[in-house]
Order: sequence, then C-alpha cells, then structure tokens
Amino acid sequence: MGAKVVKVDGYKTNLEISISPEELKDGIRRAYNKTRGRYNIQGFRKGKAPQYMIERVYGTGVFFEEAINILFPEHYDKAIDETGIFPVDRPSIDIKDIDLEKGLVIVVDVDVKPEVKLGKYKGVEIEKIEAKVSAADVVGALDAEVKKNARTITVEDRPVKNDDTVIIDFEGFVDGEAFEGGKAEGHQLKIGSGQFIPGFEEQIIGRGAGEEFDVSVSFPEDYQAEELKGKPAVFKVVLHEIKETELPVLDDEFAKDVSEFDTLAEYKEDLKKSMLDSRKKEAENAMKDAALSAAMDAAEVEIPPAMVDRRIDGQVKDFEMRLRYQGMQLEQYLGMIGMDEAGLREQFRPTSTDQVKSQLVVEAISVREGIEASDEELEKKIDEAAKNYGMKPEDYRKNLNEEYMSYMKEGIVYEKTIDFIYDNAVKTKKAKKAARDDEGKASEQG
Repeated sequence: MGAKVVKVDGYKTNLEISISPEELKDGIRRAYNKTRGRYNIQGFRKGKAPQYMIERVYGTGVFFEEAINILFPEHYDKAIDETGIFPVDRPSIDIKDIDLEKGLVIVVDVDVKPEVKLGKYKGVEIEKIEAKVSAADVVGALDAEVKKNARTITVEDRPVKNDDTVIIDFEGFVDGEAFEGGKAEGHQLKIGSGQFIPGFEEQIIGRGAGEEFDVSVSFPEDYQAEELKGKPAVFKVVLHEIKETELPVLDDEFAKDVSEFDTLAEYKEDLKKSMLDSRKKEAENAMKDAALSAAMDAAEVEIPPAMVDRRIDGQVKDFEMRLRYQGMQLEQYLGMIGMDEAGLREQFRPTSTDQVKSQLVVEAISVREGIEASDEELEKKIDEAAKNYGMKPEDYRKNLNEEYMSYMKEGIVYEKTIDFIYDNAVKTKKAKKAARDDEGKASEQG
C-alpha cells in the first residue's frame, strides 16, 4: 500500500492511494464472505456457492464494489497518517485502476485544513482600555439587583397595564386560515417588551383575566416570511393570568438579605469593587479580541466551506438547546419570526467564518512560536473542570479519554497563544495617537 499527494490547490487536495494485488484479493475474499448469501447459483444452496462459481456466473468484477467499500476506509486512514494531511470534509473517490494482477489505485479529492500565511502578529497596535466605575454605574447595578429580587405576584382586581406579564393562549389567522408558527399555549408575555408584531401587546392592555378576545394587526412590509408581508392578521387570544412585579425597598435590610454586609453603604462599596474587577477583566478580554483581530486581518487563508458549515451546525444546536430551556421549539421560533432553518444558518455564517479563521490563525501562530500545553497546565485544567462539576479530580480523570485530553490541550494552547499575541501587542491611548496624527498633519501643512 502507498499513498501520495498528487496535487494541492488551496485547501483542495488530490490524493492517490495504491493498494497491492494481494490486498485487493484479500478485500475481494472478504467481500465474498460478506455478500455470498445474496447470490443464487444452480446446484448450490444459497450462500454456499464458492467464490469462483459466483464470479463465473456474474462476472469477475462482481465483488469489486464491496471490496472497495471494505478496503477504502482502512487504507484512507493509513494514507492520512502517511501523508500528514488533515481532512476537514468527506472525501470524494474515483477508481483510477483496478486489476487483479496490478492492484487497485484510488484517486481521492478531499478538502483539507488550509495553509495560513501569517502577517504581523507580534507588536500589533491596539487601543488601551481603562476600566472605570462611576457612581451612576453603581446606582444602575443596585437597581438591577433590586429588580432581580423583585416578587412576581398575580393580580385579580384590575385589568392589564403596561409592564405587566400575562399568560396567554393565542392562534393567528390570515384570510381566515391559521398560519404556521402562529399558535402557542401558556405563553408568557411582558407587555411593552416589543416581542410580538407591532400593535399586538397594546391591544391586551385593559383586558382582564379570563377574557377571550381578538387582536387585529398587520404584518410589517419587511417581515421575513414572504407570504405574510403586509398581510392583516387576527389573533384569537385567551388571557389566563395577569402578573405584576413588586420591588423591595433599597435599605440596610435589603443589603443584609442579598449580601454579607450589615449596611447599604458597605454593600455599595463592595459592589463597586466587584464591578471594577469585572470591568478590568472585560477590558483585558476586549483588548485581547482586538489584538487577535489585528493578527487575523494581517493573515491570509482560504477557508474551506465545510469547516464553516460544521461550525454553523454547532451554533444551531446550541441555539436550539437555549430555546428548549425557554420552553420553545426551534420550529416554533422560526415560525414566529418568519424564517426557515436555511435563513438561520446564514445568520450564523459571518460569526462562524470568523471563528474558523481565528482558530486557524491562532493554531498557525502556536506552531510557529512553539507554544504547547505542559503537563502541569493540563493537570490544573482538569482540577478546574472537576471543581466545576463538583467532583474529585481523581474521579473526574476516570471519565477522560485520549480524545478529550487532546481537546483540553488544544484549549490551553489556544488561550496561551491569545495571551502571547496580547502580551506582545502595543497598547496605545487613542487620544495620544490622535494628537500625534494632528501634529503630523500640521507639520505637513506648514
């Protein structure tokens, strides 16, 4: 058996796999053992006819296709190891030659991980971000904490008003016909959130629990579902329950309830410190993103569509899972916004493409700079993961296989490479840079 790369054009690779006559004959023998029960040969019970008799009746190539199905996966895996290519899509194969005396030659077309032409990634210039927390920020955080600790109570002595949350059943009709995605039961809707078609929520205001009524609206002209654009619709609505939010009083007692402090003043001070720590981390992450973006912009790489499609698959699955946590199916959500799954996938394409490019660029930098994951770093990562799952590290390790360990190492290398780009970046204040630019322009004009 032998394999060689015949042609490389960007990420498209042409691979030739040669299988010896002996290996081909062994594959044919295995194909015979696997499929002989399919053939009826006069004078033999079904499945008992010898190989040469089946070949005499059906032709010498009767087992070729099945033999290729058996041999190709085995030899393709060996060819990948031998040539060092990294396939990112399913291969397309063509039989160049098959002969019992010469053997089998398979030509494989496959998309592989592309080569990255790195540009500048050390010393990229990024804007330095200063982390600050103002008094207004603290007030906003306190307000959010108050709302988080609010009680939701059911009201029965008044109709719906703005900012209430209602529990409704609804079904929508256009031209008297129900349309896909326009029906739900027990749906929770906050009035004023703008979640529904314009005009829908306003017509619930003033209604009482237990009422059944119609809501008349028109779909926007730019609505994504072509068949619903600009169409008038009627929703039959059943209002089951009205809820309102009751906010706690912001005082020392509130501070005691939500924190370890006895006074509101102490709680505010700690909140400010926590916010500043968080913003410092956010600022650092933003600067890391900027440094990575600069390195990506400087790099050249032709991205295989298959890599992007796989990333989109993951994005759609994650999105579908988040919807399920909210009690909604993907089909229902798509129906509500007038979009199909193909449209959703296209929405994910730009971010998925960026993610694939960042992965490829970071990997290329890590190889060039010799960045690796040490045993100590891997052990630390395992300990952190075990802690997150509430397990002892030794018990968590029992569930780890080589594939997952390799995945963890890749994550460590990725993080270290991002840190490397960031640590080597030039952080400048935008105001100073602008001042230098202005000085330069003035001297040119002078």
